[in-house]
Amino acid sequence: MTLEAIKKYCLGKPGSIEDFPFDFTTMVFKVGNKMFALSDINDDPLRLALKCEPMYAVSLRQDYKSIIPGYHLNKQHWNTLILDGTISDKLLKELIDHSYELVFKSLTKAKRAEIKSM
Repeated sequence: MTLEAIKKYCLGKPGSIEDFPFDFTTMVFKVGNKMFALSDINDDPLRLALKCEPMYAVSLRQDYKSIIPGYHLNKQHWNTLILDGTISDKLLKELIDHSYELVFKSLTKAKRAEIKSM
């Protein structure tokens, strides 16, 4: 997936916003003001950090050489995906969905209801 395709997919999630809170090149996607994906837009190959359930994160790292512990993030809960063509678009979308859902579920009931009503 290209950076534009990833951006479009992430922003298609309910309540999702794009932000650059750290610098001018680190694109962050948030839901309810919590990060679920981030990427340095200048990386080549592109890298995408996603939140992940800890046991699943370890399993993915064992199965895919291009999935590593989250760079500058909590390595138990974040993976960095090196988008060098070895991860299918289908899996990438599944992992974005997984990250979004983990973050969405962590929001307050009121915030979840607000996002669902948008």
